[in-house]
Amino acid sequence: MITSIAHVTVYVLNQEEALDFYVNKLGFEVGEDMTVEGGFRWLTVNPKSQSQLQLVLAEPKEGPMFTKETASKIRSLIEDGAFGVGVFETDNCHKTYEELVAKGVEFIQPPTEQLYGVEALAVDNSGNWFSLVQRAK
Repeated sequence: MITSIAHVTVYVLNQEEALDFYVNKLGFEVGEDMTVEGGFRWLTVNPKSQSQLQLVLAEPKEGPMFTKETASKIRSLIEDGAFGVGVFETDNCHKTYEELVAKGVEFIQPPTEQLYGVEALAVDNSGNWFSLVQRAK
């Protein structure tokens, strides 16, 4: 029986640049960072308060998972902003929005009242979008 989700993959254009974004702009911490045989880099990050679920920052490259064509298509979709990372929760969407804007995070929607709370939409440095949500009380 499956008991939890441990990792979710986020495809990025450059692992080192994505690492800088998620750690230095969003305040995540590095979970694991290792390079295995063949040059594959296993790089994970997570919010400091949630180490049990990690984001795998993966560059689509030709190899065991992808053909050269498929990796190229995925990179193109990333560049087009076709992927969403998910929903990141915060206790204060307006405050977190201001902090992230000050760090240079690009937002495509400022904090907006929704039925479920306050939501802002941002993009990472690869073009993946994510929601920043403060749940309604």
